Amino acid sequence: MTKKDIHKQPATDVTTVEITREPVELYKILKFEGLVGSGADAKTAVASGAVLLNGTIETQKRKKIVAGDSIEFEGQKLLIVLSAISQSPAVKPILKPAKTKSSPQRAAIPLAKRGK
Repeated sequence: MTKKDIHKQPATDVTTVEITREPVELYKILKFEGLVGSGADAKTAVASGAVLLNGTIETQKRKKIVAGDSIEFEGQKLLIVLSAISQSPAVKPILKPAKTKSSPQRAAIPLAKRGK
């Protein structure tokens, strides 16, 4: 498939993809949605210009995708939405525990030189 073929092949199938966090890398969406066989295949497809992001060719494999974006690949169109679970105010993000002051580290004690 060439870059010209992409524009001639309209997206016929529209799928809504729910993500639980933003952003998500472009190649991961292609992989997890089963549009390619592996992450390597997804990266190759993006790098070759076979993927449209919001109607334009995207070649950045790790392009950050957020809710509202649309992806087109091989006649399929994916609409990205943020999951209702992640939008709920009752769900709090997991935070790292606060750093606590630990016991001071022991100073390194030099070893005595050994004689020959």
